[in-house]
Amino acid sequence: MHDLKWIRENPAAFDAGLARRGLPPAAEEVAALDQRRRSLITESQELQRRRNDASREIGTAKSRGEDASAAIEEVAAIKRRLQEIEAEERDAVAAVDARLAEIPNLPGPDVPDGPDETANRLLRTVGEPASPDGAAEHFDIGEALGQMDFGAAAKMSGARFVVLSGPLARLERALGQFMLDLHTSEHGYREMAPPLLVRDTALFGTGQLPKFAEDQFRTTNDYWLIPTAEVPLTNLVAGEIVGSDRLPLRFTALTQCFRAEAGAAGRDTRGMIRQHQFTKVEMVSIVEPDRSDEELERMTACAETVLKRLGLPFRVMMLSTGDMGFSARKTHDIEVWLPGQNRYREISSCSNCGDFQARRMNARMRNKGEKGTAFVHTLNGSGVAVGRALVAVLENYQQPDGSVVVPDVLRPYMGGIERIEAEG
Repeated sequence: MHDLKWIRENPAAFDAGLARRGLPPAAEEVAALDQRRRSLITESQELQRRRNDASREIGTAKSRGEDASAAIEEVAAIKRRLQEIEAEERDAVAAVDARLAEIPNLPGPDVPDGPDETANRLLRTVGEPASPDGAAEHFDIGEALGQMDFGAAAKMSGARFVVLSGPLARLERALGQFMLDLHTSEHGYREMAPPLLVRDTALFGTGQLPKFAEDQFRTTNDYWLIPTAEVPLTNLVAGEIVGSDRLPLRFTALTQCFRAEAGAAGRDTRGMIRQHQFTKVEMVSIVEPDRSDEELERMTACAETVLKRLGLPFRVMMLSTGDMGFSARKTHDIEVWLPGQNRYREISSCSNCGDFQARRMNARMRNKGEKGTAFVHTLNGSGVAVGRALVAVLENYQQPDGSVVVPDVLRPYMGGIERIEAEG
């Protein structure tokens, strides 16, 4: 959500920010909607003053035995108009809020301009990507092992689901546990176990509603399945005033995630890259306004550490204005190398949302000894997507005989298993 006062005072800057996202200007439209609301407030205040004056005139006239019918009729008319204004003001406020709710966050000044991912900026590359001849994709590896079954999942649930079994199921669990242990023991995040079902207000607060309702799964009794643990973790501070001495707040969670829109039609239809249900470790930070830029660097480094410990090559990209998410003002994507595809694929996205989400959920902070409050800044990042990490391990650790070597850091979680081989 955007600050109406700032838009009124900086219309050119607001429209320039939208233009960088490839969107038409909106400051004039928003200001006009807001002016309607403000004019109704002004009219209401003026009518209330006149009603008070007229009421006094009625009292004076009656005390003098004079005719007060005109003033009485005026007060009745004012009362009727005030009732009308109250309804019109509600509609005007709703119109302003609805328009603002559709407008994405403005990009930060150092975000590269561009229409899509082709304008993303490479920040760094870590590790040496290898593409050995005959490198298989993860679904061929998993199916050959007899531990990845898309057909069984399709019978129950349709496309974009999978059943993992045996050592591969354990490997997915091991990845999630490893990530949680790393973030809680070394990176200072507090492990949380949040609900997977949330109400409209939670998804509105983080920016998935109203614009992206069709991308979500909704129950018949008005709950939503979370698309990411960002939603419940960020909403832990919704409607709260947090003391600055408690900041930063850093949360992490391993959850199932659900997305009705799993990518463009015909894209990644095979395999685990885009699924309706997937597992992810999420990181969320709630910080003071002047600390969010450095927190983004810190969060990105935490996600990178996961891939470094797993021995997976990756690169870090700064997303362009045309490729960023709705709520983000700056985003770093981490892309892991997949030999089977001979390309990098996103495995983590870390975003600084500034005060955009905080305004939508009214999350504020107060410095000790001060009366005033300020909106906190919120950040979120994958730490990382567990299913895609499984994909990356399978493709990067595949062996010529079809087996998969288990990365060293995961072996304690695998009961000492060093290699996954075909069963029976």
